[in-house]
Amino acid sequence: MRETDCANTKGMFRIIQSIPSPKAEPFKQWLAQVGYERVQEIENPELAQERMKELFEQKGYSKDWIDKRLREMAIRQNLTDEWKERGIENKRDFSILTAEISKATFGMTPVEYKSMKGLS
Repeated sequence: MRETDCANTKGMFRIIQSIPSPKAEPFKQWLAQVGYERVQEIENPELAQERMKELFEQKGYSKDWIDKRLREMAIRQNLTDEWKERGIENKRDFSILTAEISKATFGMTPVEYKSMKGLS
């Protein structure tokens, strides 16, 4: 019935950047800070890992859970690198890998976790 203008996240950021209002300045400053931090993380990936640990801690996850999660991510990266070297490209195969690692580490797959938390 009505035409609606839509934008994805990148498009919204570009729109905000173009707003010449002082009210948009705090958001523009935040975008600049986030961009700066991202560039630092690209130059030094350990910064990204530290930021991730801090976010998990802020969300209330235990140190044990955070350590397991970080190990799971490193193991998954090594395995996916190996799979890519062997020619595996199918997203479904990678999701199976993730589910198996999660099941072995946490006792449930991501789908099971999401359904338990009511996220699916």
